[in-house]
Parts: sequence; C-alpha cells; structure tokens
Amino acid sequence: MNARTALNSYAKVGMESSVIGSDPHKLVSMLFQGALLAIANAKNSILRKDVAAKGEAISKAMLIISEGLQASLDKNVGGELALNLDALYSYMCVRLVHANLHYDMEALDEVARLLNELKGAWDSIRQVTANAQQPARTEQAPPHINKQAALVYGRM
Repeated sequence: MNARTALNSYAKVGMESSVIGSDPHKLVSMLFQGALLAIANAKNSILRKDVAAKGEAISKAMLIISEGLQASLDKNVGGELALNLDALYSYMCVRLVHANLHYDMEALDEVARLLNELKGAWDSIRQVTANAQQPARTEQAPPHINKQAALVYGRM
C-alpha cells in the first residue's frame, strides 16, 4: 500500500466517522463544504488542463447539490423558502453544466459564492439556536424563527 492509498483510506474513514456522528444540521453544512471543495478541485483541474478531473469534480459538485442539498429540502414544511432554494439549486446545476462545457471559471466562482452565502446563513442558524438554549438574553431571535429555518431541510 503506497502512502497516497493509505492517506485516502484514512480520509475516507475520517469522513465516514464524521457523517455517522453528526446531527442533521451538521450534515447539511458538510454537504455545502463538499460542494465547495469539489468546485475548488474543478477550478484547479481547469488550471492544470486536466479535462477528466474537471469533469469529475463538477459532476461531484452537481451530485452533492442535487442529490444532497436539493433532495433533502422539505417543500411541504419549508414553504416558499424551500421552493426558492430548490430553484436556486437547479440554477447552480445549470451553471455547473455551463462551466463544464465552456471551462468557465466565472460560472464556478458564481456557484461557489452562492454556496458560501448559503453555508454562512445555515451555520449562523446553529449559532442562534445554540444561543436560544442558553439562559435568557434579550437580544436573541425568537426560537420559532430558528426552527422554521431549520425545517426547510425537513430532517431537523
């Protein structure tokens, strides 16, 4: 077993352990992070002129967005917000197809920016929710707002 194979095996076990031990909120955050990493890999592949790696990385990002983030939306509970996110995820996948066909770094940057904004908002929900569970503080948001935002992904 060479060092690269060992490192990949270690990383896979570490990722599987993270997924198994994570709550649903953390899993969504990990999906955002995985899609962002795949986009970064696609950009690096374009710079290296590695066509196969570019296609693989963009396909991985699309898979995470469509079968991870988009598929986990609960449109019945999440209402208009879930429907808007669904449309945004579809748009991101269209932009990724364009980026793949045209080696478009700007399209990759656009999707990465959108994902970063969503990830930041998602991660801030966890912080506000954690603050709501602490002793009463007058500046925190009402708990029903945090719960509604978390229910968009339906498995909270």
